[in-house]
Amino acid sequence: MSRKVYGLVKQKKPQFPVRELLVVPHSDGDLTVGHPSFGPSTYRGNLQKVGETYTHPKTGKPMNFRQANTAESISAVTYDFENMAKPQIFDPRWLQAGYIVKTQDGVFTNTPETNPEKLKQLLNSAEKVNGIYLINTSVAFAPYESFERGKQDCDTFAQGGLARALEHTPEKVAKNLREIASPRNYKNGVNVIYFDSVSEPIVRVAGLYSSRGIVGGGLHVGGWGGDGGFAFGVLDNSRSDAKKN
Repeated sequence: MSRKVYGLVKQKKPQFPVRELLVVPHSDGDLTVGHPSFGPSTYRGNLQKVGETYTHPKTGKPMNFRQANTAESISAVTYDFENMAKPQIFDPRWLQAGYIVKTQDGVFTNTPETNPEKLKQLLNSAEKVNGIYLINTSVAFAPYESFERGKQDCDTFAQGGLARALEHTPEKVAKNLREIASPRNYKNGVNVIYFDSVSEPIVRVAGLYSSRGIVGGGLHVGGWGGDGGFAFGVLDNSRSDAKKN
């Protein structure tokens, strides 16, 4: 006859930190990202945190994330923007949407490549759609003449090449950025800054944030790098599944 064991049964301590998940619409499907976003820190510091292992909040199993590209980052913050990303990220800090490369002629998204010859090769294989180049599933190129810099209304910004390249859309309007920049959220429109022509390609981070200290201020879209911001990680099932095997 087995002897019963009495006493407190404690919950097993998770092997890795628990992180909640946020599921949002993206493209023609769904996107699952870690919640809350990673930060505040430098973009490199946030990506280091993205690359660590976490515990799934429902299954208790290990899970991993990968770096979100600019379109994925924008989808993540568009969901319930007024109640989530705006007060949590845009108002106090800024969104680090992803890497960009500024060149003499325009802006590449989602690549750290700065070799001029390799960048030209990317354009040679790209499809030009509505004034911008869609190079693969995430990398795009927006010529400077395809978008306005400085202060502008939300429609001008959303129809411009920079917004459409960041959102990686072949459409004539970047719908998510149009929603974020709408007068309901930013009465003073959009200010596109630090997207100047440079003599040599240079890596920066696309940053989006609210104007500081201005009632009814605008949305700032900058290409400067911005330490102390927040970044998203996308649930990477391929890495998590590999750990199970």
